[in-house]
Amino acid sequence: MLIARILSGDRGGQVFLLVLLCVLIAVPVLNSLPPEHEWHLSTYTVTLLGKYLTYALLAVAVDLVWGYLGILSLGHAAFFALGGYAMGMYLMRQIGDRGVYGNPELPDFMVFLNWQELPWFWYGFDQFWFAALVVFLAPGLLAFVFGWLAFRSRVTGVYLSIITQALTYALMLAFFRNEMGFGGNNGLTDFKDILGFSLQANSTRIGLFIASGIALAIGYLACRALVKSRLGRVAVAIRDTEDRARFIGYKVEHVKLAVFTFSAMLAGVAGALYVPQVGIINPGEFTPLNSIEVVIWVAIGGRATLYGAVLGGIGVNYAKTWFTGAFPEAWLFALGALFVLVTLLLPRGIAGLWRRRGRDT
Repeated sequence: MLIARILSGDRGGQVFLLVLLCVLIAVPVLNSLPPEHEWHLSTYTVTLLGKYLTYALLAVAVDLVWGYLGILSLGHAAFFALGGYAMGMYLMRQIGDRGVYGNPELPDFMVFLNWQELPWFWYGFDQFWFAALVVFLAPGLLAFVFGWLAFRSRVTGVYLSIITQALTYALMLAFFRNEMGFGGNNGLTDFKDILGFSLQANSTRIGLFIASGIALAIGYLACRALVKSRLGRVAVAIRDTEDRARFIGYKVEHVKLAVFTFSAMLAGVAGALYVPQVGIINPGEFTPLNSIEVVIWVAIGGRATLYGAVLGGIGVNYAKTWFTGAFPEAWLFALGALFVLVTLLLPRGIAGLWRRRGRDT
């Protein structure tokens, strides 16, 4: 069986997918219980869990390039946000004449800004298949062009990290401008439907949660298959000794470009699933701090494990939800302290404990 071959030797991944399957079954069942039942899971909690799953998929995408290729990307928030904007544009086109200004052709913010016609780059977003295609193509094309220029010039290390951060910051500044046609600083919001289903309906929220879980499972398996393939083995060789891999005859730039582009497309899918669940996408998602946080998730969970990235993405964001509710001023200090402690005491992250336990037993 294909999945069994992909997961062979990956005990942590097997446990993760089994737990994910149980969660995807249990959450809808608990949500269907009467509200007065002690085990009832509210729709708000379902939405929150769905958001965590999209963050986990983003963390897996970052772990692929950082853990197995050695590229510390501080710009994956850009790919995440581009996928989110592609989905947001589709959702805005579904509002039609139910918007504040009642114009079925133009989104409300365009009417407010006195736009006379729909910009050409908004054409096609009234169709879901087109938006889904752009979710992959927009981040993938940006990553391909950026990677082709950077890897061809042999930019590596901290210099490459700084350039990726500059990329996402430049996009953030561009999307803040009203004349760009993406809603300016307010972004895109007030969504109504997706595929004809109301986004306020409980069943739609459950569907989005399940879709996020399935996307995470497929993304994990795809990354695991890539890591086990010849391409993945060459990527690890490049991570460890790039010059030697180049001297042997491998096309280092091509390998980097392929893995980096694939990772960006995964991040775009995460952003597309994130937007209908949170109900908004704005330029703040491009903030370089967001990319730095994702790197922290991966470091805490365990670099070069994939399932560790999932643990970090879900665990850190759960802690963030709790801290920002109980001690909002203390969250950044707690995150910094957690990162320092893990770096000092668990250099391989939380997943390192699992691996150590496996060797001990």
